[in-house]
Amino acid sequence: MTTWTGNQLPDMKGRTVVITGAGRGLGLITARELAGAGAHVVLGVRDVHKGRRAVADIPGTFDVRPLDVADLGSLRAFADAWSGDLDILINNAGVMDIPAARTADGLDQQTTTNYTGPFALTNMLLEHITDRVVHVTSQLHRLGKIDLADLDWRTRTYNGMAAYQASKLAVVLFSLELQRRLAAEGSPVRSVLASPGIARTSLAAHSPANIINRLTFLTNSPERGALSVLYAATQDVPGNSYVGPDGPGGVRGFPAVGRQGKAGLDEEMAAQLWNATSELLGIQAR
Repeated sequence: MTTWTGNQLPDMKGRTVVITGAGRGLGLITARELAGAGAHVVLGVRDVHKGRRAVADIPGTFDVRPLDVADLGSLRAFADAWSGDLDILINNAGVMDIPAARTADGLDQQTTTNYTGPFALTNMLLEHITDRVVHVTSQLHRLGKIDLADLDWRTRTYNGMAAYQASKLAVVLFSLELQRRLAAEGSPVRSVLASPGIARTSLAAHSPANIINRLTFLTNSPERGALSVLYAATQDVPGNSYVGPDGPGGVRGFPAVGRQGKAGLDEEMAAQLWNATSELLGIQAR
């Protein structure tokens, strides 16, 4: 099997990429590599000053803009300010196993950050996107369970890890339905999934045991984890491809096209989830 690395990135000159949550971790590495290949990279971050500091010494062309994926007003402002084509949108921002909390819109913080916010942003920007949308998901989507009647954890007892798993399964189903709709329209735009495996980043810092960052022998480095995102964003893969590490269990290794869990291929659930999400957010999705 050929090992794919960032050295094999194509020439990205003339391409514009938006990356959410790109001020640190996998998002920042992805931004650095794409800018190094010639792309104009727009970082959508909550703290613009921190974002600018993060890329200050990195070669390339960057634009840092305010964006909080858990705030519908912020999403609308970002999308309304966009003009011209956008080649690639990378929905990277995420949180993991955080305590129960509500956003300013009254939505579950974790679900909104990981799924419903990216759902809204993608639909708001879709008319500008010319190439693809990359959704960063997790192998833990395979353990997720979707409750269409309570997507937002209003009636169930909140469980941080269960909410994380459900949100990542929702991302996988979102990609499936988005790709179906794009294909039905004859659009050349692709929806692609990327799993970094288990990467040692600050994502798991809120998890009670922070066990992921302790199991270094089972995990990918952040640099290696970002390769799946870079591969999904730049390689000629079919719509709704699932890109993840090629090692045992898909938790570490180099990027390759694999297969999402069975629950992530349920077309009926994907369509129902799309409608339920649109209703929850009160937006007219594509």
